[in-house]
Amino acid sequence: MRNRLSEQHRRLLFLLLPVALAVVDTIVSIGPLGSSPAEVMIGLAGGFALLARRRAPMAVFLAIVPGAYLGTGWFAAMVGLYTVARRRSDRRLLISCALLVAVAHYLPYPLGILAEEGWENLNAENAVLISLVPVALGRAVAMRAELATRLRELTESRAREHQLAARQVLATERARLGREMHDVVAHQVSLISLQAGALRVSSADPAVRETADAIRTLSVRTLEELRHMVGLLKAAGGDGELTPQPLLTDLPRLIDESGLDIDADIEATACGTCPDAVERAAFRIVQEALTNVRKHAPGAKVWVSLEDQGHQLFVEVRNGPASDGAEPLGLPSGGHGLVGLHERVHLLGGSIATTARADGGFLVSAILPTRGL
Repeated sequence: MRNRLSEQHRRLLFLLLPVALAVVDTIVSIGPLGSSPAEVMIGLAGGFALLARRRAPMAVFLAIVPGAYLGTGWFAAMVGLYTVARRRSDRRLLISCALLVAVAHYLPYPLGILAEEGWENLNAENAVLISLVPVALGRAVAMRAELATRLRELTESRAREHQLAARQVLATERARLGREMHDVVAHQVSLISLQAGALRVSSADPAVRETADAIRTLSVRTLEELRHMVGLLKAAGGDGELTPQPLLTDLPRLIDESGLDIDADIEATACGTCPDAVERAAFRIVQEALTNVRKHAPGAKVWVSLEDQGHQLFVEVRNGPASDGAEPLGLPSGGHGLVGLHERVHLLGGSIATTARADGGFLVSAILPTRGL
């Protein structure tokens, strides 16, 4: 705000300062020239005409020339000529304006002085300088502005090129990662599915067969999601969105398939005010929390709660300590899951807390705004 005000003040100063100096020049010229009231009024009119020099530079310049010839508006004439040179690039026009100012300065007022002796001693060099200096200065400033504009355009063009190159590198890296994910993860998941199928065929125990069916179903679903992720990573730019994306209505299925002892209060699965981004974030929070329970607290009791308050969605997942004698699964953990949750929630303008409980359990709680997204 301050920068904007300072810019406005600077522009106003550049507009009014030449007008003030032109008026002072006219007033100062009254004494030595003994100008008449009409001549003074013409000079003052030329000075005040400078207020419109940016909108109509040629009209203002022509209005100032009479004052320059009378000797009461020389500064205004120089400013007007500079403005024309600054705004126009036509050489013929600039030469004509410069000659007009030079002639106005060179010819005496009144013209009857031409017949008097000594007129030939008038300095013609002053007329040339007064006409050429404003034109040269105006064109120099105009060329500087043009060069600045071209330099800015060149900088922006190079920035776009660098951005495109970075996107190309990113797309290449995404494609490489996609291939690695497909070659490694897909192979391992396929082996899991194959072993689950063999277990189902070889076992007569209904519970084992049911477990094997669940493993195969999860393996197939994992492969489908993996294909979607690989497709996204290989896509140029990588700006698409993974599909299908889970919503709150998918939470019951997630809880049923988790294999954990969960007490769930998820009436908000029919949240009508929640944008899709908020529903996806809430689903991922619960999903990551349940995954961490399986990793670090096998056999623990879990409580899942979602509450929609119209403008905010509260998500809470807490678990107790691991069951006595429960054997850890030994799953790898890089700590990236919780970091990803923090980033996802903060992008939505919400807040999330992950804290250890005194009883050895863990708490994940988040507040997600459901409006203004």
